[in-house]
Amino acid sequence: MDTVFIRGLRVDTVIGIYDWEREIRQTLILDLEMGTDIRQAAASEDIAHTLDYKAIAKRLAAFIEGSECLLVETLAERCAELLQREFAIPWLRLSLNKKGAVSIAEDVGVIIERGSRG
Repeated sequence: MDTVFIRGLRVDTVIGIYDWEREIRQTLILDLEMGTDIRQAAASEDIAHTLDYKAIAKRLAAFIEGSECLLVETLAERCAELLQREFAIPWLRLSLNKKGAVSIAEDVGVIIERGSRG
């Protein structure tokens, strides 16, 4: 299986468990790896035969911007479900970074894998 990826996708949203976090938008940074087979797309040069990372990035950003989850874990799970359902992605690894959430750490967040690598 091949991998199509998106790195450093920055999206502002309402996220967090504290009252002050419910009143502001915070920037999340996502990295996404998606398993697929690119051979048909490579042979045909037809975007319809691969994962369209521009369409995926735009859909994911729109979804996250409209969400208001309390936990990054919830948001990561919902993003994975949406991507697998709408883009038929058999396997993905999603990293969701809530940079600055812990003042003594550079980065915090979650990494999840869903589906089968095949």
